[in-house]
Parts: sequence; C-alpha cells; structure tokens
Amino acid sequence: MPTFRWYRGQKHHSGTYWSSTMKGHVPYESRLELARLLFADFDSSVRVIAAQPFLLEKEVLGVRRRSVPDFLLLTGSGPVVVDVKPQALLSRPEVARALAWTRDEVEPRGWRYEVWSEPPLVELECVRFLAAYRREWLFDGDLLVRLRSENLDGARLLGVCRTWTAWPVEVVRAAVLHLMWCGHFVVDLAHPTGPGHILRIAR
Repeated sequence: MPTFRWYRGQKHHSGTYWSSTMKGHVPYESRLELARLLFADFDSSVRVIAAQPFLLEKEVLGVRRRSVPDFLLLTGSGPVVVDVKPQALLSRPEVARALAWTRDEVEPRGWRYEVWSEPPLVELECVRFLAAYRREWLFDGDLLVRLRSENLDGARLLGVCRTWTAWPVEVVRAAVLHLMWCGHFVVDLAHPTGPGHILRIAR
C-alpha cells in the first residue's frame, strides 16, 4: 500500500478508507478520491481496488512523460484505470494533455480508462450513508440469511422492520441497509433512502 505524505498547511486531505471489497484499508489523497473510493466499494462488479497501482513512463518526442494513475479497479468486465480530477481543472490544457496521454497508453491494452470528477451530491450522500453499513460482521448472521431468503420485492423498508419482531426494529433496519450496500436490494441513488423506501431485489 502506498504511503502518502503529510505536511503542515497542505490543502488536500489524505487518509485511508476501510474497503469492504478489499477487507482492508485503501489510501486516498483527497476528499474527491475518497468519494471515488466509496463508489468503487459500493459497485458489486468491482473485485479489487488498488491505489496508485503503477507508474507509466515513456519518452515522447524527446520528453520523458510520467504518470501514476489514482486507482486501478479490477472488475468482472476487465481492468479500469481511474484518474480523479476536479471538474474545474479539466479545461486546463496541461491537465487535458496529461489525461489524454494516459488514455492513449491504457486503452490500446484493452483496459478501460476513466476520468472521474465530482458526482451528483444526492448520489454521493446516498452512497456515503449506506457505507456506514458495509461491515458484515456487525450484523446478525441468521437475520441476514432470513432476509436474503424471503421474497421482499416490493416491500417497504418500514414495514419489514416492524414485521420481523424477533429482532428490534433498529437491528432489522440496519441489516436491510447492509443488504442494500451489498447489492442484494437495488438502490436508486437519485433519491435518499427513507422509511417508505420500496425494496427491489436485484435480478
């Protein structure tokens, strides 16, 4: 795992995020990178998340170019190389050239390349909320099995919580939210999750 530098007065916020995909910590260098990590961790197609996975280096017209992508995601459809840049920086010529060069180096290998900027705020808040329920060992295993085995398609979240009286309402609610994080239930990120949320089982 790469080690990121910290110094007095730095403008970005580095840290580590505990990923349910990796069952361990993944480092990030900014709050925007943390947001991308949350979305990658929430995506059930992502199997591996690596921060600053490799160095791209090549001489182009006598100039040595170097680039370290922010993330590598291994998915069921192949590798995805990700650079994270604020939307406000994308129009800068030097940034656009650097990203275009990285794309030209990555995509001929058959890998996808993604430049990721700020997500819609509601989507980010939904994923951030569900991420609080990502640690499976915190939930009653028997309850999770029962919830997975029942046909709850079309049921309302509050109704499920009140029906399963063998467990406290807040325990059932937390378990359902965990299954939403895991992808057992489909999540509409365009709308905040509330008591009236209708559960839909992923197909």
